[in-house]
Amino acid sequence: MNKTEGKNLRVVLYEGPGSAPMAADDRYRAVSSLLENGFEVSRPAPGGAVAPADGAPLLLLGLFDEGHAPAFGGAGELHVRDVRGLASDAVLGAAREVREASGARRLDAWKPWFPVIDYDRCTNCMQCLTFCLFEVYGVDKNDKITVQTQSNCKTDCPACSRVCPEVAILFPKYKKGPINGDVVKAEDVKREAMKIDISALLGGDLYASLRDRQHAARERFSTERDESKALLERKRCLKELGKDLDIPDEVLMSLPSVGDIQERAERARSKLATRQARSQTVKDTKPGPTEREWGI
Repeated sequence: MNKTEGKNLRVVLYEGPGSAPMAADDRYRAVSSLLENGFEVSRPAPGGAVAPADGAPLLLLGLFDEGHAPAFGGAGELHVRDVRGLASDAVLGAAREVREASGARRLDAWKPWFPVIDYDRCTNCMQCLTFCLFEVYGVDKNDKITVQTQSNCKTDCPACSRVCPEVAILFPKYKKGPINGDVVKAEDVKREAMKIDISALLGGDLYASLRDRQHAARERFSTERDESKALLERKRCLKELGKDLDIPDEVLMSLPSVGDIQERAERARSKLATRQARSQTVKDTKPGPTEREWGI
């Protein structure tokens, strides 16, 4: 069976009438374990309900009174497991057992991956906007940096947070702090600042530097007429970049083409010119200082 055939197993954590609520820690561990292993989990809020039955097999988890789940009308293939006294790995094992028994399809684990801006630390320097080639970032009507298109972000890629001079970009699912939201210490700021400062490194124009590097590379390899050496050099450069910024290989391989980068650079310059013109217009329309303000 391929990944597009069959039904998913619906897992419902039930805490309604006829059951006792789970301890917060136990609930967190159980739900996290299921989600991280590709299961779809619902937990109805008090007084709420899950989506109507759609013919998919349903696994009901809970701390049921006397170990028996309440009767449910309209449910199709229903499986019930009392999780009293079960650790998170045992709950996961039960879900896997029901999935196999019901013939439900197996889904890959989903990792929510998106940047979060800590505005208490952010100085609106726009380095993330300049650096990201996937248009994740944008600016609002007040010219404030914002996460504009979360879905464009590449899973497991924390590169923009590595170039933020204030350690103000967080990825909750990153493997270590402070990028994952841990407390930012003075040594963290110093370490992150030493890695890359786009303005200092590239003179404030990332795309111009990329074009210069590409032009130099073309000149270098055009004299040798050896495409294999050019490919090896490209792989070497990408490997070094990935190592320095902790960027997954699949993200590097999905980088936009040269034409896309140039087009984005033109759009960025146009936006900058518009913002500068608007800012200058505002300055020009402001009344000048009075004699009193000058102290005359």
